[in-house]
Amino acid sequence: MTALELTLLYLTAAVLGVAVCRWLRLPAILGYLAAGVLMEPHTLGLAFGQDAESIKYLAEFGVVFLMFVIGLEFNLPKLRAMRRHVFGLGLAQVMLTIVIATAGSLLLAWAWPAHWPIGWQTALALSGALAMSSTAIVVKMMADRLELESEHGQRVMGVLLLQDLAVVPLLVLIPALGSPPEQLLRALALAALKAALLIALLLWGGQRVMRWWLTLVARRKSQELFVLNLLLMALGLAWLTEHAGLSLALGAFICGVLISETEYRVQVEAEIRPFHDVLLGLFFITIGMLLDWRQVALQWPLVLALLTLPVLFKLGLIALLARLLGAGSGVALRTGLYLAQAGEFGFVLLTLSRREGLLPPELFNPVLAAMVLSMLATPFIIMASNRIVMRLVASDWMQQSLQMTSIARQSINTRGHVLICGYGRSGQAVARVLEQEGMPYIALDLDPDRVRQARAAGQSVAFGDAAKAQALLAAGLNRASAVAITYLDTHSVLQVLSTIRALAPQLPIVVRTQTDRDLDRLRMAGATEVVPESMEGSLMLAGHAMALLGVPMRRVIRVLREQREQRYGLLRGWFHGADDASDDEMAEERLASFTLPDAVAGRRLNDLLAELLTGTSALRAIALRSRAGAPAPIGDDTVLQGGETLVLSGKADALAHAEHVLAA
Repeated sequence: MTALELTLLYLTAAVLGVAVCRWLRLPAILGYLAAGVLMEPHTLGLAFGQDAESIKYLAEFGVVFLMFVIGLEFNLPKLRAMRRHVFGLGLAQVMLTIVIATAGSLLLAWAWPAHWPIGWQTALALSGALAMSSTAIVVKMMADRLELESEHGQRVMGVLLLQDLAVVPLLVLIPALGSPPEQLLRALALAALKAALLIALLLWGGQRVMRWWLTLVARRKSQELFVLNLLLMALGLAWLTEHAGLSLALGAFICGVLISETEYRVQVEAEIRPFHDVLLGLFFITIGMLLDWRQVALQWPLVLALLTLPVLFKLGLIALLARLLGAGSGVALRTGLYLAQAGEFGFVLLTLSRREGLLPPELFNPVLAAMVLSMLATPFIIMASNRIVMRLVASDWMQQSLQMTSIARQSINTRGHVLICGYGRSGQAVARVLEQEGMPYIALDLDPDRVRQARAAGQSVAFGDAAKAQALLAAGLNRASAVAITYLDTHSVLQVLSTIRALAPQLPIVVRTQTDRDLDRLRMAGATEVVPESMEGSLMLAGHAMALLGVPMRRVIRVLREQREQRYGLLRGWFHGADDASDDEMAEERLASFTLPDAVAGRRLNDLLAELLTGTSALRAIALRSRAGAPAPIGDDTVLQGGETLVLSGKADALAHAEHVLAA
């Protein structure tokens, strides 16, 4: 089988694996792992006898880009802001896991040397791999579940940040552990010195050099040069660290961390993402292909033990540490459930240990199989975490009830308020405007520090998850006049929209989004109006530019209004009120909502509009909603139903005539 045919086979397996995972709403990494397991040449023979080593060099590139992108996402300011969780829970978890797991491995080697033939060097390397958890899977699922700012989410992120930092000394330590016995002490001392220097480089000074260099490259204003420079830096630093006796992965990680502290981080992530996704997928495919399932089947009791014991050990240790450091029982157990699995760094450390001759060949497959299975089980553990916590921690139900009671206490005397989902900068800006106009609001947010500070300032904010029906009902959803969703993540917004539409189908909902890419998708999900920040920013820039050029302010305002009318349905006119009776306003278009009588059922929309026309005044259909409040598509051939709500735009006389006809 040629290299091209083999590569095509890998890519086909990757596409199918990822497609199935997306369909099941699981992380793509699981699809890559499953594809590699199915292609493992010792079982199904899909690779036609070719060993996974045939694309080993591609897997090495995958490791480099994995570490580079994780380095880019490593945020030093966030590390400092979360230092209580990072250097408290995170440091304790990594250190105690390594110490206890090393001691346990040595005890097993002493008790059952035939089944666990390892020395202290191997035990230390394996315990380092055990200390790692899956950043890619856990963060993705927490983001989907709107848990990044929750109490357990903050602790999970703190531990993951410390694990990212701890991988630096581990990547230095493992090659030293593989040194000959007579050189071991010297190698360990040199490794400790290298690790200290590298961490100092990460924490101080290194980003200044990186910023200076990237600025020089960016001034050339060449995208090709920028991309080539990224590849050169990532692969070049990986090559340098390898020749310094360390590892490829370490150099790539350092490069990513240094770039993350510059203003070029977002651009770099966008440019490197295609390389990362493709090569990372091949890396995880080869991880799956390294499994020899014949050996695993022969050693299934050992695999089962290596799967259950480490997962239960990490779960118990992390939950205990979180509890000792002030977390509630439910929060501590959730933190342990989210971090009990193996991780990407674990694979990197395991393959590095194998390359350095630390891990006996007969143990590599059982350990790797246990790690793969733990990652495959992680999404299902996280999805079942609420049920597990509610069953095992009786006080968690009481804590959630108290939280709902606290929200309800704030909103109990509030009616006709605006419910703000998310109290970040945008949510706070909305709240300030409402306060200035004397309009009541209730805000829900999942950042406990932000909620505490806002409530101390007298603002109407409560800790709660807007994607959960209990929190929305406690915040007075059924008494609210409108909802404003300020999240930027489209998936999170869709979750909140789905929950709100199930509880209050006719409630107006305004949604914030970064671009206009998902406008139609969000509207069909139930958003009354979607406000894209990119468009609003562009309009404000245009307005300021025209004003600076001397264009009269009335004309600037009119031009901006016309541009908004072309984009926003609710701004194509306005709903008439008692204080809107000036002569100028009477000549403008306005909006009106009509509940369609049963007599129009079965008629087409364009036929109804033709009947409603009077004189030369035109009418336009802006929106159509079903009896349940769900948005309906608008077209000339749309068939109407009785009880639907139709929003029309037109001048006052045309709307008055339409009201007369529909009421007849």
